[in-house]
Amino acid sequence: MSLVYGYIGLGNMGAPMAKRLVEWPGGFIVYDVRTEAMTPLAELGATLADDVTDVARADIISITVLNDEQVRDVVGQLASKVKPETVIVIHSTISDTTAVELAEQYRPQGIHIVDAPVSGGGAAAEKGELAIMVGAERPVYERIKPALKQFGSMVIHAGEPGAGTRMKLARNMLTFTSYAAACEAMKLAEAAGLDLGALGRVVRHTDALTSGPGAVIVRDNMAELTPDHWLYDAFTHTRGLGEKDLSLAIGLGDVVGVDLPLAQVALQRLADGLGVPHTKES
Repeated sequence: MSLVYGYIGLGNMGAPMAKRLVEWPGGFIVYDVRTEAMTPLAELGATLADDVTDVARADIISITVLNDEQVRDVVGQLASKVKPETVIVIHSTISDTTAVELAEQYRPQGIHIVDAPVSGGGAAAEKGELAIMVGAERPVYERIKPALKQFGSMVIHAGEPGAGTRMKLARNMLTFTSYAAACEAMKLAEAAGLDLGALGRVVRHTDALTSGPGAVIVRDNMAELTPDHWLYDAFTHTRGLGEKDLSLAIGLGDVVGVDLPLAQVALQRLADGLGVPHTKES
């Protein structure tokens, strides 16, 4: 028997994700507190629910709401109505402890709570190209993966409940730390008389070629690299280039009067972070 899919929360991310599911073979039911958010999906063939509990008839239910409080509220309403073996998939970025607590709380009822935050933005959701990081027991992950593939071109099993959120938090930490570093670089460029628009084009072009920070996320662990490690020579070379260029940028900042605290931290921590700390020999 085909599984019925439910979706709750049709905002900037939820709406394009839900739109990818309107032809789900087992039937698709949606709910949002705003009727106008449901109307476009109804026009595409989705069934509209009267309230949160009306979605409880579904076998798999995705939730994309604002925060932990709303997630707990929606899950609580559903839990009193859903049948055993229902899978509730939380796409909101929440605390990892919330996902773990909810999974433990509702496991005795046979309800599977999965955290599956997404990355890539609304445009990727529209095209079905999101990255989805799933925290779930392996059999549950395999059960829902075909549904998640409707709006995600990369679906990763991060581990048990809570692991998906932890991966999303690490990913977003990198994103927003990079944004702060980008703003610092823009201040340096502006003070040096450069065109910020041109700098932006260069950064986007070269990040597309080199994968940006993702280029160094290729290790199995964060232990110090040994000389026979396949990355040792490459990362030692990267360390040398990075320390040289960071030192030059900091020197330029001194000349033009721009404080560069993130660059200073990067210079201090790059070698250890890459796993090739300085020794007496290096």
